[in-house]
Amino acid sequence: MKYWIVTFGCAANEADSERIASYYEARGFTKARSIRSADDVIINTCMIRQKAEDRVYGLVHNLTLEKKKGRNLKIVVTGCMVGMAIREKTGKMLVLLKKKMPVVDEFLPIEEVGFDHAPLRTEKNHALIPITNGCNNFCTFCVVPMTRGREVSRPFDDVLFECHTLAGQGYTHITLVGQNVNSYGSDLKKEKKRKITYVKHLGRLRISTLFPDLLNEICKIDGLKLIDFISSNPWDFSDELIEVIAKNPKMSRHIHLPVQSGDNEVLHRMNRWYTREEYLLLVRKIRDRIPAATISTDIIVGFCGETVEQFANTVDLASRVGFTKAYVAMYSDRPGTSAHKVYKDDVPYKEKKRRWKILEELINKTNLARGTYQ
Repeated sequence: MKYWIVTFGCAANEADSERIASYYEARGFTKARSIRSADDVIINTCMIRQKAEDRVYGLVHNLTLEKKKGRNLKIVVTGCMVGMAIREKTGKMLVLLKKKMPVVDEFLPIEEVGFDHAPLRTEKNHALIPITNGCNNFCTFCVVPMTRGREVSRPFDDVLFECHTLAGQGYTHITLVGQNVNSYGSDLKKEKKRKITYVKHLGRLRISTLFPDLLNEICKIDGLKLIDFISSNPWDFSDELIEVIAKNPKMSRHIHLPVQSGDNEVLHRMNRWYTREEYLLLVRKIRDRIPAATISTDIIVGFCGETVEQFANTVDLASRVGFTKAYVAMYSDRPGTSAHKVYKDDVPYKEKKRRWKILEELINKTNLARGTYQ
């Protein structure tokens, strides 16, 4: 029996797919040469935006046509779409999912795959290592708390053991992965009844995390030459974390720091509880302590109620920071989110596209031309 995995979405989904591959091979499957020669096709889904969801439906539709022509094929759907459906308490979303994709043979919750088997990695020198799953921050535009649940950190020693193992196998570059990777360990402190300390950051008290401690320990591992992480968030990018990166030459000098918007009112509606001024101050702190640091970001244009003037504030912030890359997305209304319930998706698509083009030109195309695009 042969399998083929199609992955949509972020680095976390890529890491999940490596575990899914190992899960299938432990059951005696081998990887097919292509999707056309597979007995089982596993679709690891993303639903952060409607476009990602539509691509899943399109692929399932094409596979359905092949099944109707007589191909002996099992279609398995997993990932965020399934995660959200099984967490929806009434069961209506799972019923709707099955109605939309009636020929799908199995809806596999990613939690059933677990960490029992070592991921089947596709790269020889670089490894993705999931250290958290889920998110507790509830940005109003984001479905992650619904698709992946509340944030759960992997045990500290388990992460270190995996890093040591990879170094012993010849891996030199690792990327730590989480939806809010730099909040790693705040739940472990509660669970293990460790001493909980608070740090004031961006005007609020936060439970100090174990992420700086974890990075320090990983940097001590012989054989590892480059360590980075994705995706960090401003609210846990503490002075301690900046110091750890600054003093460890193994740490990547490229930092992904999502801002989402450069306007304070829009940030408030997004439930991103920092201001543009605080974000700019954080960037200055990073660059003061880590002069070689480069910064990329995520930006949403056309969020509910975003005016032309508010978008101009985002353009201004992008110009001030000098991002080396930006993942610019047009706002996509997502059922289940607070924005869907409270706000109106009132910026026309044509205007969203116009704003997207402005930032794409300002950040990404400019950096491509300069050769500084990362």
